[in-house]
Amino acid sequence: MTRDDLDSFDLAILRVLRHEGRISVTELASRISLSKSPTQARLKRLENAGFITGYQALLDHQRLGMGHIVFVEVKLSDTRESALKSFNTAVMATPEIEECHMIAGAFDYLLKVRSADIVDYRHTLAEKISRLPHVASTSTHVAMESVKEGGR
Repeated sequence: MTRDDLDSFDLAILRVLRHEGRISVTELASRISLSKSPTQARLKRLENAGFITGYQALLDHQRLGMGHIVFVEVKLSDTRESALKSFNTAVMATPEIEECHMIAGAFDYLLKVRSADIVDYRHTLAEKISRLPHVASTSTHVAMESVKEGGR
C-alpha cells in the first residue's frame, strides 16, 4: 500500500490522529463523517500498512525538569556504511538524544538533545555524544525557546 492508495477518509484519519492519538473510534468516525465500523477497519488497515507506526503521549518537558534543548551538529571521521551503522546504533541507545537526522551538507548529523540545564548538557556532550563512534567534531546550538514542537 502506498500514499497513492489513500483516499480522503484515510488522510482525514491520519490528520486527526496526528494531533489527537487517544481519540475514540466513535469520535474519530464522527469527525471524518464515516460510521464506526468502516472507520475502525480503515484504522486497522493504516496500522497494518505502516502508515501509523505507534501512539505516544506528548509530555510537558518543563514540568519534568527537562526543558533545555540543544541542537548538535556532528561531523564524523568516517562515513562509510559500517561507520554510519555503528553511529546510528549508538545514537539509538542514548536516551538524551531525542532526534537524530543524517544531513547533506557541511556536517553529517543533526541531533536534538534534551537535558535539565546547560550543566547537564555539558556532561551529556562530554560523556556520551563525544564518545559516540566516529565522532570527529561537534557544534552546539542552544534553543532559547520552542515555538512549535512535537507536530502540534
